[in-house]
Amino acid sequence: MSSVRAVVAGHGDFAAGLLSAVLQITGRDDVFVGLSNRALSAQDVDRALRAAVAAGPVQVIFTDLPAGSCTMAARRLQREDPLLVVVTGVNLATLLDFVFSEGPDAVSAAGSAVEKGRAALAIAGASPARGGETRDH
Repeated sequence: MSSVRAVVAGHGDFAAGLLSAVLQITGRDDVFVGLSNRALSAQDVDRALRAAVAAGPVQVIFTDLPAGSCTMAARRLQREDPLLVVVTGVNLATLLDFVFSEGPDAVSAAGSAVEKGRAALAIAGASPARGGETRDH
C-alpha cells in the first residue's frame, strides 16, 4: 500500500472532484491529499499547503491554474525545497497516470503524468477535413 505522495490543490471543489474520480476509477485513495482554497486568504493557503506537505512524504503538488493562489503558495514552498515538484493545469488523466507510477523519482513520475494529461486534451468530433475547426453557436 502506498502512502500519500502528492497534494492536489485548487479552487472550490476542484481537488475533491478529481480525487473522487480517481477513487472511483482506481479504487485508490492513498496517493493524494486534496486541498481547497475556498474562503482562505493567501496566508491560509500557504499554511494549509505547508501542513499537507509536512503530513506525509509529499513530493509533488498538482494545482489547477498556473497563477492561482494554490500554485503561488506551492511555488513559495518549492523555493524552500527545490526537490518539490509543482505541476499546474492538472486534469484527471494526469492524476491517473501518477497513481500508477510507483517509482521513487517524483520528477519522472510527474513528467510522465504531464505527458498523459497533455495527450488527453482533444476536441471531440473535430473533423480532419475541417482542420479541427469548430462551429460557434
